[in-house]
Amino acid sequence: MRYVLVTGGAGYIGSHVCKALHAQGITPVTYDNLGGGHREAVRWGPLEVGDLLDEANLDAVLQKYDIDAVMHFAGLIAVGESVIDPGSYYRNNVEGSLSLLRSMRSNDVNRIVFSSTAAVYGAGNDGALTESSPLAPINPYGRSKLFIEDLLRDYDGAYGIKHINLRYFNACGADPDGETGEWHIPETHLIPRIMMAADGLLDEMPIYGDDLDTADGTCIRDYIHVSDLATAHLQALEYLTGETSGSYNVGSGTGFSVKQVLEAAIETTGRSFKISTHPRRDGDPDVLVADISAATQDLAFKLKYTNLPNIIESAWNWHTHLKEKDLISTEDT
Repeated sequence: MRYVLVTGGAGYIGSHVCKALHAQGITPVTYDNLGGGHREAVRWGPLEVGDLLDEANLDAVLQKYDIDAVMHFAGLIAVGESVIDPGSYYRNNVEGSLSLLRSMRSNDVNRIVFSSTAAVYGAGNDGALTESSPLAPINPYGRSKLFIEDLLRDYDGAYGIKHINLRYFNACGADPDGETGEWHIPETHLIPRIMMAADGLLDEMPIYGDDLDTADGTCIRDYIHVSDLATAHLQALEYLTGETSGSYNVGSGTGFSVKQVLEAAIETTGRSFKISTHPRRDGDPDVLVADISAATQDLAFKLKYTNLPNIIESAWNWHTHLKEKDLISTEDT
């Protein structure tokens, strides 16, 4: 049996990847401290509860399952929080990743797919970002991810640990089968918070900045369905069999403004809600849109879910599921 260690596999993207691995006959071994993930999201393989900074425990897990490769999602992810508390981000993201790499080296595990981010590009530009665009993150979250990419490059050069950095744009939506979805406590991401506003769990839906250098004044982001993102991880894992490391953008290649997402959500859910405007947040670039041609060519990456209203519908269905199971409330906002 083939085993892949999935750090952070009890989280949003990690759980979708675990389902995709299982569908391919690969057993995902989730390694998660459950600080942000959920035990209920681990459905397609064993759960090992532990922290990345616990290297002895990592060693034991890698040896127990004879791990073939690693998919690394574990870490802190909120841009605003990283500005307020950068120390936590460098400790959890960078030190945790270094601990993981040491354990991989000690146990002869030589392939890793890393959950990186478009935040490594910083403010971006008016066009689509390519992998050769300047790397100039403007917040500690993005810097922590770029540090990890640097670690991976150095571990490749010195120790032969091959890697793929997948630079995500905005993951969104939920599993079409309704088996897993986005579930953060508290929730900070745009689409699930819009779902909360539509369901009355938020008194209002805030917009942070309406005077940006964009057509309608709100920031523009590239939204990719999480199931497409999960597929990209399987393709990256397969690509690593060729012993070639690299970095790839994974997005839809299309940008939508916050106002466009709000309009699509109102139409899809049939709900109206109060929208309030606030000053833009520190560390938020105006535009982040991916050029995905490299992933399309090298990884055979192809989008399946491209319709924004359909993506929002999947998020709404998942939100409804959480609400029905009493797994979400006003306390989670």
